[in-house]
Amino acid sequence: MRIRRAVLAVLAAAVVLVAACDNGKEPAFQGWVEAELIFVGPDETGRIETLNVREGDHVELRAPLFTLDADLQLADVAMQEASLKNAQQAYDRAQQLLRTQAGTQRNMDDAEAALRTAQARLNSAQTRLARRKVLSPVAGSIQQVYYRAGELVPAGKPIVAILPPSNLKVRFFVNEAMLPKLKIGDPVTVSCDGCEPGITANISFISRSSEFTPPVIYSM
Repeated sequence: MRIRRAVLAVLAAAVVLVAACDNGKEPAFQGWVEAELIFVGPDETGRIETLNVREGDHVELRAPLFTLDADLQLADVAMQEASLKNAQQAYDRAQQLLRTQAGTQRNMDDAEAALRTAQARLNSAQTRLARRKVLSPVAGSIQQVYYRAGELVPAGKPIVAILPPSNLKVRFFVNEAMLPKLKIGDPVTVSCDGCEPGITANISFISRSSEFTPPVIYSM
């Protein structure tokens, strides 16, 4: 499973009221809402067999999202199991010959190394098989589904995008006179069209460099 983060600017402007002021009146600043999405996709190319979510669904941590066809991975596991069985037999034989002094320590060491390699390859094949069933890495809402059941998905391409509630952020700009009055952790009140009243947040980041033009265009 491959997970990527991305920031999506929500097309809704916001007004931020900052409590830090001297005259008792909360100053207001324009800003916008950003959503840091979690993109979840497969490690290897595969065809979607089942898709367990739809856009708008809420998912809990480790809830099933989708499964991919696993024919190649099952075949690899079977092959590695056979290799491990052969390596175990060779190790047992080398161990018996060493006890009877008909074998050498060198042969015993080689057989032991081959056994460890075979076990590691089987573990890897089993992990690849298990990862054909993808679980949600976070709790949140499904914002986008990019592929449907039956479609072939390249490795690394996202199948779903998830938005955890904690990944919604408001970005706003203040003037130079207000900046020294703000600090990390200060409370702010957020309002926007269509939002419920009384939304509060805390300042979690203050840029070290000045910006004179917002990187996105928004209007109130």
